[in-house]
Amino acid sequence: MAHKGYNEGCLAAHALDLIGDRWALLVIRELMLGPKRFGLIKAGLPGIASNILTQRLADLEANGLVERRPLTPPAPALAYALTEAGHETRPVIEALCRWGVRQPGHDPRKFISPTGLMLSMGVMVRPVETEAEAAFTMGPESFETRLGPQGFTARPGPGAAAPLRFEGSGNALAAAVYGSAPLGAHLAAGRLRLTGDPQAAQRFLDAFSLVPIPAA
Repeated sequence: MAHKGYNEGCLAAHALDLIGDRWALLVIRELMLGPKRFGLIKAGLPGIASNILTQRLADLEANGLVERRPLTPPAPALAYALTEAGHETRPVIEALCRWGVRQPGHDPRKFISPTGLMLSMGVMVRPVETEAEAAFTMGPESFETRLGPQGFTARPGPGAAAPLRFEGSGNALAAAVYGSAPLGAHLAAGRLRLTGDPQAAQRFLDAFSLVPIPAA
């Protein structure tokens, strides 16, 4: 059941009335890059019970942050998507990432969803001079990404034309993106699959680090 609210005029309290329930902001995170059906949202949040996810989606919809949309043919089903107000929470999620990486106790070996990884990469990136494109496939989710002087962007899509294609679980890819072992070690161990030039792929991954990036 949703909390009763803080009954305060403080704007921060009002915001928490809308997104402060447990799991609410992580449900929003899972929808940040595009609409999803219930099962795919649940896959990105393995710790949430189905009835709680149903309630959080209903609460977020009632608060104007989530809406239901029909999927494009041929799938005759509805997906959940963020409204404009829902998308406006992205700076909140990114700020939490920047703050969280500076706090002790973070364990990068714990589960990370594909969308969670893509969003974290957008925060923990050092812009590069040369544009590069790559596709990431993690189970049923695929993303088309671009790295360059403006940073890192990701959107759902197969990335069929991308010169680099990474494939593996979210955690396997997170280890390659943020870990100390070179990409070749992950490929040799069979944890990842790569299509494209390994050296170019390593350069792409070298743009990301969990070491806090100084503010500009």
